Amino acid sequence: MKQLTIIGSTGSIGQNTLKVVQHMAGRFGVFALAAHSAVDLLAEQVEAFGPRVVTLTDKSRLDDFNRSCRQRGIRTPETLVGEEGLTAISSAPEVDIVVSGAVGAAGLLPTWSAVKAGKTVALANKESMVIAGELLSTTASRTGASIIPIDSEHSAVDQCLRSGQRHEVKRLILTASGGPFRNTPAGQLEHVSVEDALNHPTWRMGKRITIDSATMMNKGLEVIEARWLFAVPEDRVDIMVHPQSIVHSMVEFTDGSVIAQLGTTDMRQPIQYALTWPERFASCVPPLDWTAAARLEFMPPDMEKFPCLGLAYGAIRAGGTAPAVLNAADEIAVQAFLEGRIRFIDIPRTIEAALDAHKGSMEVTYENVMAADAWARQFAGERVGHVRMVS
Repeated sequence: MKQLTIIGSTGSIGQNTLKVVQHMAGRFGVFALAAHSAVDLLAEQVEAFGPRVVTLTDKSRLDDFNRSCRQRGIRTPETLVGEEGLTAISSAPEVDIVVSGAVGAAGLLPTWSAVKAGKTVALANKESMVIAGELLSTTASRTGASIIPIDSEHSAVDQCLRSGQRHEVKRLILTASGGPFRNTPAGQLEHVSVEDALNHPTWRMGKRITIDSATMMNKGLEVIEARWLFAVPEDRVDIMVHPQSIVHSMVEFTDGSVIAQLGTTDMRQPIQYALTWPERFASCVPPLDWTAAARLEFMPPDMEKFPCLGLAYGAIRAGGTAPAVLNAADEIAVQAFLEGRIRFIDIPRTIEAALDAHKGSMEVTYENVMAADAWARQFAGERVGHVRMVS
């Protein structure tokens, strides 16, 4: 029985991971769970799965968590707090697989800790590979860690790559739904509301990733992630808009063959693939409805209407800590948009300003990445304040 640490257990990825664990009873045990502040749900998970250790990153909720456990009549497990707790449960010798499901740059520390310890990492926290892909890749090659993607697109690429040798790969093709503004004229984007941007046509996700889908920044981040996950230069990672979201991604080989991975839009499938890799087992996900797949459309993205794509390609070409700046500025700009402080079109403008002003290091160390992240957050925060006053 393989032992799991689940970072972000109360989020969407964490909850779906636990559903997979239930489905595959007897194959996985839960060694540790980590959450930020959702203490009641965390206590419910403790009752159901009996982890030996729990980490709360919001130290102020510790008493509330203990109270919630007492109310349920369950023993409170060993409870750690903060970054030290995340590091401990990600590198513990008892752990076989670390599910990295935290949101944002905060997911880098536990991911890096797991990679340094030589663990198998089931990676849903794409920001880790975006801001520190070079660091994680070189560390994994040294420690023998395996990084298996959970993102549906990268899981699809991983599966398609099993059809050939790496030197036979011509390009990777990441599919994108196109988001809610796929057919919206560029001139109308100045006036879209938060509600419009959150109305994703296919997926139900957290607010930040939903807005990133609307700007197509999520696809830009995935290009950077793919570059490091699969050791393929960014100019051989392409994007195709595919509104049906049935083909999750494709790999084109040098002989012209294209291998695609199709499946139901359900995150439990790529999560189970990551947990059981390289084997496959019966899934709890409903099979693909082939009548829904009767029509499959593909088209190139509009790079002018969605400038975040070009910014992401530019950041990976710039290298060093530029991707960390890209990600951090995006987080700040998206939050400002959600709070009604800037317009939708100000999101890429804020990111571009941060990249233009960035004078960071080309050496990708944990310290340099986090310094660039902090600088970009401050810069973007000041910028969105300025945008708010002059808009």
